[in-house]
Amino acid sequence: MLKKRLFSLKPFAVLIVVAVFWIFVPIGFKSRLSSVFHEFQAPLSAGNSYIRELQNYWAARAKSKDELYDAGKDLARLNATYELMILENQTLKQEVERLEELLRLPTRPDYHYEIARVVSRDFNSWWQHLEIRKGRKQGIPFGAPVVFAGGVVGRVKEVHEYTSTVELLSNSHLRMAVMIEGDNRPMSYRGAGFRTLQTPVGLAEYIPNDINTNDPSNPPRIITSGMGGVFPAGIHIGYLKRLRPGASGMFQDGDVYLDKRLTSLTEVAVLIATEESPQ
Repeated sequence: MLKKRLFSLKPFAVLIVVAVFWIFVPIGFKSRLSSVFHEFQAPLSAGNSYIRELQNYWAARAKSKDELYDAGKDLARLNATYELMILENQTLKQEVERLEELLRLPTRPDYHYEIARVVSRDFNSWWQHLEIRKGRKQGIPFGAPVVFAGGVVGRVKEVHEYTSTVELLSNSHLRMAVMIEGDNRPMSYRGAGFRTLQTPVGLAEYIPNDINTNDPSNPPRIITSGMGGVFPAGIHIGYLKRLRPGASGMFQDGDVYLDKRLTSLTEVAVLIATEESPQ
């Protein structure tokens, strides 16, 4: 009987020994082991991503001619809209350059976009990140901002050989300086998880007391401030709602409702700063 009881406790003893051993393992070894494990499983995740794309391809091939014709018309309208937006963007860029030269302001760094497919998503209460299908081999730098058509996605937290981990905007570990559109007073932002299964939210702090959300149809829009040197200024983050007194009593706190598409992204763009040519 005693022998049987000792045998039943053997798995727990092994678990305790492994836990104690892991506590005393050097941090460098843990980091290296984690990186090796990630590189080992990366091909499996990337393979699943390619299989999903192949399934989507054959699903599109199965559509009727009428469906393809309607999709083509919608695509033509989108292309025309994007062409107009590109022209408008070029005009605004020229105006900014003219004003910078007139006011003798330093030129902001330029960026180029590196488009990457999303391999997997993790929306648990602790981490909340995306895995993208580009890494060190494609020149993805650590800490680079990641965006999509609806604004900020997050920033690159880890860079591996062929994949990278993106810390989502809703992640509580992500903090940045932001401001309200049309108001240059800086505020603080951090992720706050998901209020429901489909609504990612953030928390804005140090909001001036003269800001209000009395008009639900036109809530204040939160954008990046450009401070900190990570995100360019003016990129959309979300809309400010539900203000309440802050801990200090001198400012307000408020919920920032983020774009729902953050939970279903299939493609993102990594902003990589263009290096200045040597003088």
